[in-house]
Amino acid sequence: MDVDAATQTMIDNVPAKTGRSLDEWFGVLDAAGLEKHGQAMALLKSEHGVSHGFANLIVLLHRSRHAGDSSADDLVDAQYAGAKAALRPILDALLAEVRGYGHDVEIAPKRTSVSLRRRKQFAVVEAASGKRVQLGINLGAATPTERLKAAGGMCTHRVDLGSIDDVDDELRGWLREAYAIA
Repeated sequence: MDVDAATQTMIDNVPAKTGRSLDEWFGVLDAAGLEKHGQAMALLKSEHGVSHGFANLIVLLHRSRHAGDSSADDLVDAQYAGAKAALRPILDALLAEVRGYGHDVEIAPKRTSVSLRRRKQFAVVEAASGKRVQLGINLGAATPTERLKAAGGMCTHRVDLGSIDDVDDELRGWLREAYAIA
């Protein structure tokens, strides 16, 4: 797992700050058998007195450990199954584009999205519905447009893509810019 320095410091401090090692916490979560992130966090906070930040970290690491049970291809295949299968060419075109940027591009499939990283995440691709792919892009203070919408959370902007034709020169420019500043 590639983690930044602050996250690694938190991981190193888990035993001292929580009274248990990560493996011990993973055992607690395995025994609880909770499916949802929020439920697992609530358990650690209410029943074990773990602070919000450490509870979140422990649950994220626990979930990512189990996500490793599926291959990256399996994760992507599951995202683009059924009603979303027709959207797969959009993802494939986006991945082909960013692979051309350099060897430092990391394509990291998650359960519901595909993260595109360099030194940090510069975009995230999600099959938001059976009709559209949502591309989140980190473009800093770029001025939003009708197509390039302002967004909150992990990405500063988002673009909705309904067909392969939406992966055009304008979109490629935004992706390249996000990659350049990541």
